Amino acid sequence: MSYLKHMARLALLLTSTALLTACAGETTSTPATNPDATASASDLSRRIERLASDDFEGRAPSTPGGKAASQYVADEMGKAGLAPMGENGTYFQSVELTAAAVLPSSTMSIRKGDNVLVDADQKTNGVFWTKRIDPKVSVADSEMVFVGYGVNAPEYNWNDYEGIDVKGKTVVMLVNDPGFATKDDALFKGNAMTYYGRWTYKYEEAGRQGAAAVLVIHDTEPASYGWDVVSGSWTGEQYDLVRPDGGASRAALEGWLHLDTATKVFEAAGLNLTEQMTAAASQDFKPVSLTDLKLNADIEQTVKKTTSRNVAGVLKGSEHPDEYILYMAHWDHLGTSEDVDGDDKIFNGAVDNATGTAAIIEVAETMVERGAPKRSVLFVAVTAEESGLLGSAYYGAKPIVPLAQTVGGINIDAMLPVGETKDMKVIGFGSSELEDLLKKQLDKRGMYVVPDDKPEAGYFYRSDHISLAKLGVPMLYADPGNNHVTNGLTYGEKFAKEYTAERYHKPGDEYDTSWDMSGIAQATDIMLDMGYDLANSDDWPNWYEGTEFRGLRDDMRAGK
Repeated sequence: MSYLKHMARLALLLTSTALLTACAGETTSTPATNPDATASASDLSRRIERLASDDFEGRAPSTPGGKAASQYVADEMGKAGLAPMGENGTYFQSVELTAAAVLPSSTMSIRKGDNVLVDADQKTNGVFWTKRIDPKVSVADSEMVFVGYGVNAPEYNWNDYEGIDVKGKTVVMLVNDPGFATKDDALFKGNAMTYYGRWTYKYEEAGRQGAAAVLVIHDTEPASYGWDVVSGSWTGEQYDLVRPDGGASRAALEGWLHLDTATKVFEAAGLNLTEQMTAAASQDFKPVSLTDLKLNADIEQTVKKTTSRNVAGVLKGSEHPDEYILYMAHWDHLGTSEDVDGDDKIFNGAVDNATGTAAIIEVAETMVERGAPKRSVLFVAVTAEESGLLGSAYYGAKPIVPLAQTVGGINIDAMLPVGETKDMKVIGFGSSELEDLLKKQLDKRGMYVVPDDKPEAGYFYRSDHISLAKLGVPMLYADPGNNHVTNGLTYGEKFAKEYTAERYHKPGDEYDTSWDMSGIAQATDIMLDMGYDLANSDDWPNWYEGTEFRGLRDDMRAGK
């Protein structure tokens, strides 16, 4: 910790002790002890190293390690000078979850007559689970049908389920959406993934269609990650929000098939998978029966209801305390797994997302040093992002402050320690007027905005900001760029590619004291200044005209 920050914190504790114990509804203001305060790389390093330590055992929700990690975040928010905004005067918002673990006795097979084509092993050829909370779930002799991308999108005049009743059947589909396959900008959003390309949508839609089981074919390029991410992320204990229907509206079985395995399955049905992929990208596509193939499954699982927690603190505004700027990051990661190769079984999640969690605490601490802005600033570290954005979805359903009073939000997720760059990436570029505010900050520094360099990966739909965006709240998700100030663009691109291939969602995502923290500090400062300026203004940024969330925000602002 810097000397200035130490003195600022001491002064704050002596003069504003009431802030830490103030109830959420009170208006408090903090004196400015250093109006020019900036983010500290050393403080960021300290917090990232602690959050990514083995002590927290990969920060899985509701585990002892996860509970300890969320307590650490709450303690750091308190030390930073934030007032609690959780339940009963605490920093915690309880998030009710189910935790289910498929037992080794479970089976999923694909057969042609008496010939077993696939005996899924949860590691190399197929991964499966159920969202139903029953201890035993079965699928018997389910006919199989290929439904292309598994998309029903009226606005794109596209329905892969048209002309077929899939009730009781197993639907097999491709990852991503047709625009990626064709690179045709007139088809969906061209190379950029839409929400229809996300596995979350595909499983949900299959359930709405009445399918008994749904299998997504993994393919590294359109998925944007390798098979080891699937086998590492979707085995072991899995979390979900408590569903009123107990998951009955979902297909009995959900899962992934390895591309090589799917190729053999299609060959057994007399089909060429490559040809079917090409056909699926055409608007003329019709579902294709996988003739004579049947899926059988018996899933046995442990199921329990559990509780994790979002962590929330606030810096109350001095003039408009009921208007809020939101900073969000997820504190959780994947926990531990005995199924991974090697001695290291802990998914430490240093980049993903100890960096973002450390950053929002650093923003909070630095804002406290600068003194309270006119509007309030709310900091929320959410849980269970890795399980499907569950903590942020829970917050969206039960917001701590009304969404209509949330001016806009900044989500920070997985900042790479690439060093200082000349650019910043906006995920989902072209979405909201928050991008204009970011550009203003970058212009001051001689930097520039770049769109996400992998829009086909669908990152805009893969982090917590989308939970609030879908409800109308303008959200920005930005990362440090790739154009390194001295080593250039190629260096940054190689750095990012190597992380994705070697460490993303793997035990290798660990903190290293050799990290160059200058870029993370740079990006933290930029997002700090952006939010602080917005908190001192009267502006209400909106989504750009023509975006899917603009109408929701307009109605919200109009009180509808």
